Amino acid sequence: MKFKWREIGAGLIVPVILIAIWHTVTTMGLVNAQVLPTPLAVVKKWIEYASPYEARDAATTSWLAWAFSGELIRDTMGSMYRVVVGFLVGAGLALPLGLAMGSSQRMYAWMNPLIQVLRPIPPIAYIPLSILWFGLGNPPAIFLIAIGAFFPVLMNTIAGVRHVDGIYIRAARNLGASQTTMFVRVMLPAAVPYILSGVRIGIGTAFIVVIVSEMIAVNNGLGFRILEAREYFWSDKIIAGMMSIGLLGLAIDLAMNKLNNYLLRWHRGLEN
Repeated sequence: MKFKWREIGAGLIVPVILIAIWHTVTTMGLVNAQVLPTPLAVVKKWIEYASPYEARDAATTSWLAWAFSGELIRDTMGSMYRVVVGFLVGAGLALPLGLAMGSSQRMYAWMNPLIQVLRPIPPIAYIPLSILWFGLGNPPAIFLIAIGAFFPVLMNTIAGVRHVDGIYIRAARNLGASQTTMFVRVMLPAAVPYILSGVRIGIGTAFIVVIVSEMIAVNNGLGFRILEAREYFWSDKIIAGMMSIGLLGLAIDLAMNKLNNYLLRWHRGLEN
């Protein structure tokens, strides 16, 4: 526990230094406050952005409705909904395809050329098509997020299945394991660390894509709010929104790291 707190303290050194430089530069008037507000102004705006407001009608006067009435809460919930749905769609398609391509040389030969052509295309390049196909709202955003999550999960799943140590496969064959048993009991468990790494990268990519998609296709969410603040020159709200995205991304990454460590507690190096 002492080492953990020491590690957290060490990780805070650089952010504290940067905030101190930021505060010094802005308070001395070296930068226009409209371009770069002070850290205190950003924190004040963030609190205002996160604070709930009074319900406007009697139907929404419960404490739960009041607590979730804040603009930041509603934007975060909208963004997270799109991330979760888009990621589930993308990963749900990528996982079985990756397992099939990794375990079957024929399937790999059929699909790999197409995958290698599509993989370098960034999700934002699909924005015009997504709007043309799905219009505005959640569907185009979910489509873009699914594309962003698809390829990291797919490529890591293929790599995990194809890089299973040959000694495990030979031992299973010598013990008379069938192809199905070998896949379920040997190849799939050995590929789990790769798959979870792909899931972690895929979620991070999905969160990046959702911000871009919300700036174009929807009228709520953290990305939309940043774009709205830019149009009104609210630089403090822009940075407050960016800070919210960073904290949310950090929380998601820490949760995924904890989940990976739990699921891979049997794996060498994670026993402790």
